[in-house]
Amino acid sequence: MDELSALPPEGTWKRAPRIRTSSLNPRHAYTNPSPSLSAHRGESPLHTSAYAPASPMSATTDLAQQDNPLVILAPTPRRHLLESSASQHWLHSPLPTSPMSSRPVSPHSQLGDPLTPSATSATFPSTHIRRRFPSTNRRSISAMLLENDDRSKNSTQAALTVKHRAKAHEPEETATGRRWIRWMHKCGQRQWVVPGVIAATTLIKLGIGLGSYSGHGTPPMFGDYEAQRHWMELTTHLSFKEWYSYDLPYWGLDYPPLTAYVSWVCGLVAHWVDPSWVALDSSRGIETPESKLFMRLTVVAWDALVYVPALIMFARTWQGSRSQRTQELALLTLSLQPALLLVDFGHFQYNSVMLGFTLLSMNFLATGQDLMAAFFFVLSLGFKQMALYYAPAIGAYLLAKCLYLGPAKGARLFVNLALVTASTFTLLFIPWLPPFASLSAILQPIRRIFPFARGLFEDKVANFWCASNVVIKWKVWASSSLLLKLSTVITALGFLPSVVGILRAGATLSPPVTNEKSIDAAIEEKPKPTPFLPLLPYALLSSSISFFLFSFQVHEKTILLPLMPITLLLSAAPVDSAVYSWGVLANNAAVFSMWPLLKKDGLGVQYIATFLLWNRIIGYNPAKPRFRSFIEILSTLFYAGAFLLHFVELLVPPPARYPDIYPVLNVLISTPVFFLVWLWSIKCGVEVGWAFSGLGGHADSAERKTTGDAGRMTASSSTPHEGAANGSFRQTGGRTVSLGHLQGSKSRPL
Repeated sequence: MDELSALPPEGTWKRAPRIRTSSLNPRHAYTNPSPSLSAHRGESPLHTSAYAPASPMSATTDLAQQDNPLVILAPTPRRHLLESSASQHWLHSPLPTSPMSSRPVSPHSQLGDPLTPSATSATFPSTHIRRRFPSTNRRSISAMLLENDDRSKNSTQAALTVKHRAKAHEPEETATGRRWIRWMHKCGQRQWVVPGVIAATTLIKLGIGLGSYSGHGTPPMFGDYEAQRHWMELTTHLSFKEWYSYDLPYWGLDYPPLTAYVSWVCGLVAHWVDPSWVALDSSRGIETPESKLFMRLTVVAWDALVYVPALIMFARTWQGSRSQRTQELALLTLSLQPALLLVDFGHFQYNSVMLGFTLLSMNFLATGQDLMAAFFFVLSLGFKQMALYYAPAIGAYLLAKCLYLGPAKGARLFVNLALVTASTFTLLFIPWLPPFASLSAILQPIRRIFPFARGLFEDKVANFWCASNVVIKWKVWASSSLLLKLSTVITALGFLPSVVGILRAGATLSPPVTNEKSIDAAIEEKPKPTPFLPLLPYALLSSSISFFLFSFQVHEKTILLPLMPITLLLSAAPVDSAVYSWGVLANNAAVFSMWPLLKKDGLGVQYIATFLLWNRIIGYNPAKPRFRSFIEILSTLFYAGAFLLHFVELLVPPPARYPDIYPVLNVLISTPVFFLVWLWSIKCGVEVGWAFSGLGGHADSAERKTTGDAGRMTASSSTPHEGAANGSFRQTGGRTVSLGHLQGSKSRPL
């Protein structure tokens, strides 16, 4: 029979079934991420399509394998991507970029053919491809034209599909901060990036300070600015015993002793420069340009001494496996956090000192130096009592590490932690302890530090009590003592899941004591973090936002505490991850929730400028509607409500009957966001704990597979922390451990 007659009639061409090549991954045939999505080192190209469109030449290509046994077809597997960078970077996983594969690559992929998935299967050169027909000389012209037409249509459709998928998963526009850092590196000025970030942020802080502040020109009490200046005044001229008892109605000192010591140092400098700035009683309400400049410079100086070094250490410690540019972008993102800038350098406070001490504690926990971590966290508590919001998470982590190390090492660490904590607190409170004072003198700072008599809340704060007070009048329904007990119980229930998760991880992942001497020697040789360290940021977020939502006597500025851990997570997250979306929303909602306070202080211009600047730096556009996931829908609704409220407030004055209508509406818009952030933090903590130890009572992990060799113990070789440090974790076949769950290629989590 003629070969041409054996062909099917024209118009009935059917593609032969494709013979798939074997894959190194039995579940997916991965493709290389799109260059547009993974051009930046350190970013995980999440949400890219896991499958590329099939090529019409794939069948003949696979059949051609039988003709040339010398060429081995092997796919180039895509590395295991995590839900967010928070899931890999807290573990110090190796750099996302890996050496180029030596496997053969399809020549079609090099030519940019959208039909050939270059990363899914390698193909032969076109000269080795078996022809579909035994002879092309006898093929009809119409058959050849029809085949070419079909190929052209398939190619066009595949190209459109690839373009549509790329557009659907296209990340946010490149951040201004990232572009600037890349430009500095290309110009050979990379060594000036960090100094440039510090200098630029310092100028921005000073620029914010040119505006108004809390209590400006509003006698007789003025505001927080006068409170801080007055504490410098009384600590300079009075003895330690009088600090917490002198003229309490006029801004009596109500912060822990470390704040008093800082005020004392600043007061001594002010008295040396100009004694009139801190003259006892007669300097009340002073607002000369020179005194205001001095006060602003004290905030900048303490920020530079404590908070900025803590940020630099964080970028190098927690993101040590990332590229230098990614670390610098994280530093820039954290340095320009708008809420902290507005409160400290606009409203006027020293919150960055407290946050800096807490961040230093986190950094030392990440390096395994637990005693230093405990020391700095006590300093944070000694500076502001609001640091107690972090205490459940920090305390649970240290206790979990004691469980993780086993009875001998754990008991020794527990005793050392107790000694460091007690001795540090004793040094802070020593002026009010015997023999320097009577035993009852310690009650003076305690009563001032914990003002339970002030009530459940004072101003309009975006937390549960103030938002629900619109419907339930709590102060009428219950007494202050009952509300105090109720808020304590609800707050404890709020952070209980994160605390239990950390403690359970410490108990479950405890290494077996098979060779105690070798294990002890390895641990003493070099401090190492625990495998459950990634739980810490989520636990800090869950604990602090639980206190903000449900605790007693909360202020607008307290939102800064839950903002720190979620911004730390945001700084390491790719722009298409859920962590990034939640972090941006939480920061912007926090700035919006403080609008009534900032408006009262006359900081409207600074409010708008810092909000726009930070979102521009990170490459986020709040005005762009997004509807691909729950968090994006929530963000779109929040921004629409916030913009609408600002617009109405600008045009319509509040009615005389409801003068606080706009602050109440602000609370009702912001509180649901913070409530959902709290639920999200619990969700992430549960997922992370499950990833480490599962829901059962024992963990099937590398920690259970230790030997007598100390070099192979969990703390030294089986965790990604050390693999990132010595560069051998990925080469030895290790996989990064997820903080949450693995990110599917076609799904987008909340």
